Amino acid sequence: RDNHIDEVIVALPGRAHEQLTALVTALQELRISIRVVPDVLDLAFARSSTEEFGGMPLITLREPVLDPLQRFVKRCFDVGVSSFVLLAALPLMLVVALAIRIDSRGPALFAQQRVGQNGQLFAMYKFRSMAVDAEARQGEVESRTADGTIIHKVPNDPRVTRVGAWIRRYSIDELPQLFNVLRGDMSLVGPRPELPRLVAEYEPWQHKRFAVPQGITGWWQVTGRADNLMHLNTQADLDYIRNYSIWLDLQILWKTVRAVLSREGAY
Repeated sequence: RDNHIDEVIVALPGRAHEQLTALVTALQELRISIRVVPDVLDLAFARSSTEEFGGMPLITLREPVLDPLQRFVKRCFDVGVSSFVLLAALPLMLVVALAIRIDSRGPALFAQQRVGQNGQLFAMYKFRSMAVDAEARQGEVESRTADGTIIHKVPNDPRVTRVGAWIRRYSIDELPQLFNVLRGDMSLVGPRPELPRLVAEYEPWQHKRFAVPQGITGWWQVTGRADNLMHLNTQADLDYIRNYSIWLDLQILWKTVRAVLSREGAY
């Protein structure tokens, strides 16, 4: 009233419901416009729509998932591109598999359980780039920050083999994941499938990254690769989901090629 305000925007957390009610009631006595920023259930991220039921306003919440047409187009793109790349890369993959077997004891392929879309577990394939006892030696490289956050990757990992260091540098170790794409476990582009033990320590909001197919590459990889630990940079995945389009997938694939050739952040 003193400052001739004609519009008020209220941004209070959901726990301040009583305070918000009292404030709005008081403001309604004045001839002003009142707007409220939603906070409950993180509406700023969820896709929502407003409707009326029996004179009462309702907000319909939907998780930010791809619609059926987007999923169909994405799946067709995944199958077509991954089939072509697999055929073209087959000679290289055979040479790499042979080099791994010669360089160190153990199989050429490595299967690791990961968390996929909607929290489903699946076996993700990679060329083996570490010693066969790498998982048993995880304690050699794993640590926690002062706030308890896990740091599970380090440069110059002592478990990485000679051939492993080379195929990691150019992300050749990821090529077998094209089979995961053909099987439908993964997509070419999307949030990276996470380790179950890391997902167990996720905050509730971080689980939103599993609302779409998980990918071989994604926005997180092209903005830093291993320099940005995935579970510490979930916001990049949420930005991808929020702004999804097939055009964005094409941009990320192009940036991935540039990131691989520049060898930045690969270890």
